[in-house]
Amino acid sequence: MKDVSTTEFEATIKENEIVAVDFYSTECAPCEALAPKFDSLAELYGESVAFVKVYRQNNRELAQKLGVSSSPTIIFFKGGKQIGSTLAGGIKRSDVVKNLNSLLSPDKVKAIQEKIKPVSTDCDVLIIGGGPGGLAAGIYLAQAKLNTILVDIALPGGQVSTTHKVSNYPGFPEPINGYMLSHYMSEQAKKAGVTMRNAVDITNVDLVNKTLLVDGYETINAKKIIISTGASPRPLGIPGEKEYKGKGISYCATCDAKYMENKEVIIIGGGNSAVEESEFISKFASKITIIHQFDKLTANKEAQEKCFANPKISIRFEHEPREILRNGDKMVVKTQNLKTKEIVELESDGLFVFIGMKPNLDVFEQELQKDSWGYIKTDDEMRTSIAGVYAVGDVISKKYRQITTAVADGTIASIACAKEFN
Repeated sequence: MKDVSTTEFEATIKENEIVAVDFYSTECAPCEALAPKFDSLAELYGESVAFVKVYRQNNRELAQKLGVSSSPTIIFFKGGKQIGSTLAGGIKRSDVVKNLNSLLSPDKVKAIQEKIKPVSTDCDVLIIGGGPGGLAAGIYLAQAKLNTILVDIALPGGQVSTTHKVSNYPGFPEPINGYMLSHYMSEQAKKAGVTMRNAVDITNVDLVNKTLLVDGYETINAKKIIISTGASPRPLGIPGEKEYKGKGISYCATCDAKYMENKEVIIIGGGNSAVEESEFISKFASKITIIHQFDKLTANKEAQEKCFANPKISIRFEHEPREILRNGDKMVVKTQNLKTKEIVELESDGLFVFIGMKPNLDVFEQELQKDSWGYIKTDDEMRTSIAGVYAVGDVISKKYRQITTAVADGTIASIACAKEFN
């Protein structure tokens, strides 16, 4: 894999019909996750595409000229001109392949696909999901000298990686950024010996036979499996939500609050997430309106006190959203007063939804015993209803879902699992 500088870049683009350029940085977890995928695709597509890397820190002017503002970022060129979609962040192999195939003839694509050979990898324990529970389990298992592979469709950390501040995790007297806490956990797991497969596509999970297909070609065979797939924001399920998701509707304050500088925001929800995130969003927004279905907030008392004391925040109790529309650059939420049944249209610059979570279990076809909310039932050692399969963190049925409880789940599961290898 050739590393090119700014002075070599132009020549590289001119000398090759198709070029894939990876702008990377050091000490960059997403860059580390991308590197083996980029290398393997270079071997596969190398006869038709030139793959090069650009060290972003040493080539800042080039990066700025091409609109590269984060690492990693992949840009594609054909005939000396930038073409196709720019990829950034937790880049999946399938997204790179999609872009590459769009630049080649169908015959070449077919010939390349025929060269792909299935790969089989064995391990003792396969962890599916890289949140705090999965990472904690990985650390214990690797330290117990068990061959452990952790697979995640995103980057390590789960919801913690998109939490702006964590102030209640033991060992950190001052609040720590969620992405840094995730980074520390991930680095500790890797140093312990956990093999990572991050930002990948997961298909064909067989919990009974303990197999999983990664990126369509690598089958991982395990003796035990730990499920740590976490939970995702629960959707409102009203007209307009799907159409404007990511286009005015956000479920992540850490990701999108910075775009609300001096703007008006609507938040839907009244629990811990909604109220705590309203405090963070208020650092950017000029005005916040919370829409809540009950006559009082359900968040913890400390969060409520901060919310009520914040002059930027107002609350519409006993209201529910019925439809989301767009009016130019503005988001419009049709809300209904649950007492009077009156429909009122509220306009804002952005909409945040925090109404709870749902377990991430879509990838599992085999039936696991669950509670009435759809979370996996486990025993006191985190065993599920399928032999040899454990579950930890936010995906399981339990009373409290915190980083500390997820780590505890991972610890329990890994110790119980390791004993079965003795």
